[in-house]
Amino acid sequence: MSTQDIRNIAIIAHVDHGKTTLVDALLSQTGTFSAHENVAERAMDTGDIEKERGITILAKTTAIQYKDHKVNVVDTPGHADFGGEVERVLGMVDGVVLLVDAAEGPMPQTKFVLGKALALGLKPILVINKIDRGDSRIDEVVNEAFDLFDSMGATEEQLDFPIMYAVGRDGWVSHDPEQKTENCFPLLDLVLKHVEPPKGDASAPAQMLGTIVERDNFVGRIVTGRIHSGTFKKGMPLKALDRDGKEIERGRITKLYGFNGLKKVEIDQAEAGDIIAIAGLEDAYVSYTLCTPEIKEPLEAIAIDPPTIAMSFGINNSPLSGQDGKKLTSREIGDRLTREAEVNVGLIVEQGSTPETFRVMGRGELHLGVLIETMRREGFELSISRPEVIMTTDEDGKKLEPFEEIIVDVDAEYAGAVMEKMGLRKAELVDMIADHQGKQRLIFDGPSRGMIGYRSEFLTDTRGTGILTRQFKHYGPVRSVASTRRNGALVSMENGDSVAFALFNLEARGIMFINPGDPVYDGSIIGENSRVEDMEVNPIKGKKLSNVRASGKDEAVILTPPRDITLEYALTYIQEDELVEVTPNHIRLRKKGLDSHSRKVNARQMAG
Repeated sequence: MSTQDIRNIAIIAHVDHGKTTLVDALLSQTGTFSAHENVAERAMDTGDIEKERGITILAKTTAIQYKDHKVNVVDTPGHADFGGEVERVLGMVDGVVLLVDAAEGPMPQTKFVLGKALALGLKPILVINKIDRGDSRIDEVVNEAFDLFDSMGATEEQLDFPIMYAVGRDGWVSHDPEQKTENCFPLLDLVLKHVEPPKGDASAPAQMLGTIVERDNFVGRIVTGRIHSGTFKKGMPLKALDRDGKEIERGRITKLYGFNGLKKVEIDQAEAGDIIAIAGLEDAYVSYTLCTPEIKEPLEAIAIDPPTIAMSFGINNSPLSGQDGKKLTSREIGDRLTREAEVNVGLIVEQGSTPETFRVMGRGELHLGVLIETMRREGFELSISRPEVIMTTDEDGKKLEPFEEIIVDVDAEYAGAVMEKMGLRKAELVDMIADHQGKQRLIFDGPSRGMIGYRSEFLTDTRGTGILTRQFKHYGPVRSVASTRRNGALVSMENGDSVAFALFNLEARGIMFINPGDPVYDGSIIGENSRVEDMEVNPIKGKKLSNVRASGKDEAVILTPPRDITLEYALTYIQEDELVEVTPNHIRLRKKGLDSHSRKVNARQMAG
């Protein structure tokens, strides 16, 4: 297939705007799936966590055959925490399909990715999705999208973008919102017409920029990217250059893959402009240039934004260690984190303050939360510290902290409570937009450090109806302090299994996190105190028995259901002197100190 018959596009959108569902429709309608093939919904979301949460975490490439053309489609993550995935793949494509919800309009991630796409000179196509929603506002969203393009510095050619309208769930796209079509072919026709074929000289020396890295147990490391120039053939010699032009390694292409639908297909050769995957180099990485031995200069790679948040990963040294998981040692944890850093570009792993801990830096709480969830499913037991923001300094040595653009969509009745809480966290209101549906959109500029732990409080304040999205914006002078919860913890002072009688008596002291029969130990957090300070309690104390029969039956103990402790909630709930104990079957909260004296010392250090 010649370069003129290839189109490379990326589909970008905010979380839950229907991007992966639209790709499903394109794959099924173009005959990519066989008639007998059983394909799951959101087929591009291949990971278990992606399917459960309904979000795309890893960028993936697929290929569609349409009218004698090959359309390479890159499905990108929609959450800002996985922006490292998005930044890289934009270098592989010549156009972007921007998918925007007909009711919500452009959101923070849309702005983040679009700015990078426009800066690369990519030609956009705007698709307004979910136009069948009862609260859709198509004309307003189109105007918001145009204003967004303009504010992002789009050229006149980019501002002259075509607009299409879709209901991805029903599998149709149209040029007219009032005219429903039979399929998504109008979008593919527009891609062939509007997006230019990839540039590249097939007769020049072979070069490719590594964009996606994955590991296969049989063939080793696989690097995916777009061929910049030349022809890649199976068995040909190859070398890898880093971004500075330093040679990293030499080898041969042991496997060469093209894409057909969701599958990698072994091929013998591929020419400039196509997107391929290569096996044979063990040290090749994202942003490295894979090329023939005579080339000295690397291809220009897109700079990836630095991590903004860090956590400490360590061994689980609680008395309950080893009851659930099989991977417990610091060596196993360190090896796993090192492997993850090889393929997860937004992640940096360093040795922690002790040999048993590792400092893991990422793009956000969700980014690191997904890694922790993946590791616990693999049988690891971990202890995780409270997230902390990564500071930097300016040229004068002045300390700077990361700031975020925070967009909140709430019912008007809750807007006041949200603005009050955001003010306490040193966030400044930038804009407030009201619509005719009784909703308000509040846009804040606030420090990342102040936002840690706010999401659960936000859901309580808005009765679970609010939507909060955050996006790294810039570094600025420090104005925040580390946010802390207002209440202390109920801390067990004994080892054993909790009993209903003790928990019933402790309910007056605060909110419980555990059920009767759950194992506890000296230092485990079993609930939240109703007062500011921590309180040590005995949750295993049973009712004293006597040999005198009571005149009536004892009343049955009825307990209030405990608060559900999820991983995301736990990570943002804990204080500096606390840890989250993560095992394959349990999420527990604990103090760092496993005896009363250690806890008092830690508390004094926090206060001082």
